Amino acid sequence: MSKIKAVCVYCGSSPGHDVAYVEAGERLGRALATSGLTLIYGGGTHGVMGAVARGTLNNGGKVGAIIPRFLTNWETTTDALKMFEDLTITDTMHERKLRMFERSDAFVALPGGIGTVEEIVEIMTWAQLGQHRKPIVLLNIKGFWAPMMAMLEHIRSAGFLHRDHLIQPIVVDRADDVIPAIVAAAANDRASEHGVSSIIDKM
Repeated sequence: MSKIKAVCVYCGSSPGHDVAYVEAGERLGRALATSGLTLIYGGGTHGVMGAVARGTLNNGGKVGAIIPRFLTNWETTTDALKMFEDLTITDTMHERKLRMFERSDAFVALPGGIGTVEEIVEIMTWAQLGQHRKPIVLLNIKGFWAPMMAMLEHIRSAGFLHRDHLIQPIVVDRADDVIPAIVAAAANDRASEHGVSSIIDKM
């Protein structure tokens, strides 16, 4: 566990249409807290985002919340943000994503919207470009990420997925399987502990 200190979680600021999404968020937050891992996430207090944060904080865990100023009254409220001792308010989305990347040793995507998809695809893109070797996990609640995996296979078969050995997201179906998957992946790959943030900052 020494290599993994903080886990970035991407997920929806809405709850979605199935209670299983929120329940998975709460369970993952509890697992992070129990394992002594810090949650790094986008600072929202609604939906699946809020569930992950509550699951972590309610079980004595640490949370690093990072949110752009213009979203403070969209994904959360100014008053709700007071629950976080570790709060970063950025000026832009790009800065938010960079700070989340820099502070994290692994990435997990729960169900979410276009923003969640964009964030995890960007992390996979940076992996393909050789900018990090941090574990990437898709928490496939009720098959949510199956279309994403099908799309990746389609891109691969069409000849557009280059260096695909660097893009191998781990797919798990249960929140309780996320941390064991991250730890196993980190143990199997000692090649790189950190991304090259100076390069990523220019992208």
